[in-house]
Amino acid sequence: MERIINKLLYLLIILSIFSCSDQTGDPLRFGVTGLTQNFDPRFATDAASERTNHLLHCSLVRFDQQRKPTPGIARWEQLTPTSYLFHIDSNVTFWNGDAVTAADVVATYASILDEKNASPHRSTLSLIESVTALDQQTVEFILNRSDALFPSYLVIGILPAHLIDSQHPFHSQPVGCGNFSLVESDQSRTIIEQRYSSRELELIRVQDPSTRVLKLLKGEIDMLQGDLSPQLVDHLAKQDGIEVIREKGSNFTYLGFNLQDPLTGELNIRRAIAHAIDRNAIIKYIFRQRARPANGLFPSEHWITDASLPQINYSPETARKFLRQAGYDNDKRLALTYKTSSDPFRIRVATIIQQQLSEVGIDLTIKSYDWGTFYGDIKAGNFQLYSLTWVGLKTPDSYRYLFHSGSLPPTGANRGRFQSAEANRLIEAAENEMEASLRLQSYHQLQHHLLEQLPYVPLWYEDQVAAVRGKASGYQVAGDGNYDGLETHPWLIQAK
Repeated sequence: MERIINKLLYLLIILSIFSCSDQTGDPLRFGVTGLTQNFDPRFATDAASERTNHLLHCSLVRFDQQRKPTPGIARWEQLTPTSYLFHIDSNVTFWNGDAVTAADVVATYASILDEKNASPHRSTLSLIESVTALDQQTVEFILNRSDALFPSYLVIGILPAHLIDSQHPFHSQPVGCGNFSLVESDQSRTIIEQRYSSRELELIRVQDPSTRVLKLLKGEIDMLQGDLSPQLVDHLAKQDGIEVIREKGSNFTYLGFNLQDPLTGELNIRRAIAHAIDRNAIIKYIFRQRARPANGLFPSEHWITDASLPQINYSPETARKFLRQAGYDNDKRLALTYKTSSDPFRIRVATIIQQQLSEVGIDLTIKSYDWGTFYGDIKAGNFQLYSLTWVGLKTPDSYRYLFHSGSLPPTGANRGRFQSAEANRLIEAAENEMEASLRLQSYHQLQHHLLEQLPYVPLWYEDQVAAVRGKASGYQVAGDGNYDGLETHPWLIQAK
């Protein structure tokens, strides 16, 4: 009997060793809030899709740590103010081994510029007059106006020309040339493979942040990033075997308005809301100092930001003054509807904003939805007031994409239907100005104009936080929340 017990104990020890060991054949499991909705980089606009697509697709241009354009799969030369040559690296291939050629680049950008395709990136790229393949590895871009920042716009993933011509369903069956390839995807997970090491990364959809944390602690996932309340971050930081990584964030969180609505289209009402929100208190007590106040699309360290741009001050009395000018007071309170996602932390933030607005005479009704429904309403303009975060903004072409009158959905992301002749003029002046100092001056004037007109109320830039264990150690967090650190992750790039 004792011998049998000893054998059983030995077997349990062996099983526990194997169950706790880091099996190199297992994928790196990454718990995420949402999965890719669209694998086609010509049409994807949500953050989850863009983050994954950045791994699956290669692009002519990428960005360095200073958010400046750098060669992706091509180097470039500017021949005249309106003409550029891009020379494609001959060693870049699609997943099937076919070389990426100039014809693929031409087909990708031509499809975006084709008005009938309604690509949301068409507005930004509308300055392209023509794109031509000069030979197998050389592409010529001719512009209809000069723009010194043009190379930074060419970050769209390149697709195979013959599949574009055959109307291949890239949104669900991607074919890319990035460092990762798609293995399989469904509503619960997406598995991608590092092309050169064959190691797999499994993106597992776990919407509830508390459940995501529990799965990390139990070893069911190896890492998670973002969408965590400060309380959960503090809890993870105290756990043995868990490494919490923090990076100052650059993603822009804002309140958005429907400018076609008779209430939120009123400037005095938007100004009242802006002055009624105590950002510093929310950052201190809710984010626990893991965020910083925002006054525009880009943080202070970005080269485009005007250092003199003021912060919106918290002033309930100023808020009440603007409300009175709009015709509201304690006897006639303003009622608005605020839409947000069903994430518990976002609902908590919305509830605090609701309380702060109530104190100045604004009754806010909060409506929370699952991500798909919420995001669909925002894109369709079905809202009065909402809050979202712009992820990965790096270049000033974002101003055209978000605020120009020609960027109304689906050709752009002017979802609030902001119409300003002055904004249009400044955006166009900056794009057409070749002198760097004058171009910067136009962008600075635009930033002040947007802060005066408030199509958005700037809120904050949240820190980027990741938590890892085991083989996920060594992951580097990007300030914009992208998954670029996976491209250099030591476990993923190490061959089996």
